[in-house]
Amino acid sequence: FCNISNSVILVFLSLILSLFVSIVGGKDVTKRQPWMVSIQKDQIHVCGGILIQDQWLLTAAHCQQKPITSVTVLVGSLSLSKGTQRVGILSYEYPKTFNVKTKQDDIMLIKLSKKVKAKPKKIPKKEQDVPPGTKCIVTGWGTTDSKVRKPSDKLQMLEVTVVGRDLCNCYYNRDPVITKDMLCAGNKHENRGICWGDSGGPLHCKKNIVGVVSGSRECGDPKEPTVYTFLSERHIRWINNTLKKQFNSTTF
Repeated sequence: FCNISNSVILVFLSLILSLFVSIVGGKDVTKRQPWMVSIQKDQIHVCGGILIQDQWLLTAAHCQQKPITSVTVLVGSLSLSKGTQRVGILSYEYPKTFNVKTKQDDIMLIKLSKKVKAKPKKIPKKEQDVPPGTKCIVTGWGTTDSKVRKPSDKLQMLEVTVVGRDLCNCYYNRDPVITKDMLCAGNKHENRGICWGDSGGPLHCKKNIVGVVSGSRECGDPKEPTVYTFLSERHIRWINNTLKKQFNSTTF
């Protein structure tokens, strides 16, 4: 399949996406999402995250910032400039197998300095089936202009479509290799997709969080769908084991 010319693959991907989803541009989120968090260094947004317990966040492993004392989290606000609940963090926990180059196991838990007053978002108890063509929503405060590394003040949402792993591997020439612990999603339009500052944010499919933004080479390039860390059976087991065994927390 990967021997097919790039132009043919692009046409094929565009056809798939046009059949399965009506692409919309990024727009302001208007419904409050108390579990959505902004991870900040020196009070400047760098990544998104998901509050999954009252003292624990789920995000991407490459979002870790140092020194840890410079990192705070803004919880449950639709606007970065109007957030009121800000807390520090105590620790990062991520798989020893995390590899920033290959994007393997780009997943991380962050322990907050204290419990927060916000309703967490439960992750699925088991792996969710997300076949190619599934409509999903990604949210984040990433920049809305690829030429300017400045986060959006207002939380944005964008509808995307899941792309099959085989096809995604063709696009990336298996660099990185898209494994069963990853997902790809994108759309056929230019300048429609995740960008700087969206890493770590959630991918919602069928009302479930099924992944977190790992990244892409370009912002909104239809030839390079965004790569997500998939909440696979292995990743869900890692999350629960980390919380339960190492930190005397409860499973979901």
